[in-house]
Amino acid sequence: MQKRVGLLAAGVGFHEIWSLSWPQILMMFLTFLIGFVDVYVGGRINRETQAAIGILAQAMFFFQVVAAAVANGAVAAVSQSEGAGRQARANRYVWLCLLAGVAASLGIMVFGLLTRDLFLRLLQVPEPILPTARYFLTVLLLLLPIQSFFIIANALFRARRMVMVPLFAWGLAAVLNALGDFGFGLGLLGLPDFGAAGVAWSTFLSVTAGMAFNFAALIHAGMLDRRRFPRWRWVRCASAYLFKVAWPSGLMQVVWHTGYLVLFSITGSLPVGSVAALAGMSAGMRLESILFLPPMAFNFTASILVGNLIGAGRPDDARRVGYRITLAGVAAVSLMGLALWPFLPEAAAFLSPDPDVAAEAVSYLRYNVAAIPFTVAGLILIGAMTGAGATLYTMFVTGGSIWLVRLPLALYLGHSLLGRAEGVWISMFVSQAVQAMVCLGVYRFADWARFGMGGGKTRKYDARRI
Repeated sequence: MQKRVGLLAAGVGFHEIWSLSWPQILMMFLTFLIGFVDVYVGGRINRETQAAIGILAQAMFFFQVVAAAVANGAVAAVSQSEGAGRQARANRYVWLCLLAGVAASLGIMVFGLLTRDLFLRLLQVPEPILPTARYFLTVLLLLLPIQSFFIIANALFRARRMVMVPLFAWGLAAVLNALGDFGFGLGLLGLPDFGAAGVAWSTFLSVTAGMAFNFAALIHAGMLDRRRFPRWRWVRCASAYLFKVAWPSGLMQVVWHTGYLVLFSITGSLPVGSVAALAGMSAGMRLESILFLPPMAFNFTASILVGNLIGAGRPDDARRVGYRITLAGVAAVSLMGLALWPFLPEAAAFLSPDPDVAAEAVSYLRYNVAAIPFTVAGLILIGAMTGAGATLYTMFVTGGSIWLVRLPLALYLGHSLLGRAEGVWISMFVSQAVQAMVCLGVYRFADWARFGMGGGKTRKYDARRI
């Protein structure tokens, strides 16, 4: 194993990067498709269902943050163990990550069920939507432990470069979700029409099927070998590293999403055209989200390869591979942005027939598409440092760019200097540029390899203990 990783380090080319990235690009598209179909079918049922799905799709992030944080910790721990040739340690981390993530999600599920009415009031869900939103929230909370297993298992497969397994799992979930939404949500395909309840339970059953597929694949791959079930003495030592990686990652996601909530609030309180600006921002983000499916795949690829090389004790090679993936990602997505640029007015008009909203969407997209080189570079470098376990650095870079640059600048430009939505869009462009430059500086000059479990020149953790 050590020899194989050494050869990989010496010559990770664009073919290797692409072979890991393309299945993950399709996987991200399938993830997007599930949410899109839910919203589309919800709109065909009634506006209350569509609104409830839209609100809870954003709000559920706060319940899923632990699973996402453990998933990032899993990628760092398992990919580094793979790179070091420590299969037994990798399998023990598989058990630890799954058990920790599901146990935490069970606790969050119980808390969420007990406080769901308070949660909906804090979200200020309008009264006509409240019954539907409460029903959806209940089903999604019951799904939380299953979804956590699904998310973490996908991360574990990626960490071992078994990227086709998550692709098949998400493909199964996407197909079943579409069939269930159109069948049980709208009464098509000869199935009974359950309306909003049909959409909610279709999501539940489709994700459960994906989780079952992953569970079977884990057993088939020998990743849930009972002989590698971790003993308590090992857990006490190994969980320290998992926690060190996971908590900054979770906090970073909270900081990121709360920053977007504040940005929506700043936009919604603009002195002029706030309603059109909010609608244009929402429409623009839907189109923009498609553009950023490939960068997330490159982010995952960077985590895998850099984690492997850090585990193999090749921090210099890991740094070079990160640069190479960044170059490939920036070039590919920038070309996509250039191809889309002439058609932004038509795309905005398709998303919203209202001319004022469409105009704001075009303005939003122009600034954010122009920021693609910065956004993609920052995202991929963050993925590379996540693979090394340096999530503390990524948390400070991301949090600082949002709360010290984007939000103050949006408030000043949007409410004072310009007094319109364009000031908010400018703040997004500037913050992405700052984030990319700071991230590049940290990646170039900081000793982020020291966050690895072992093998680096300045390792912080003695991997021999675990």
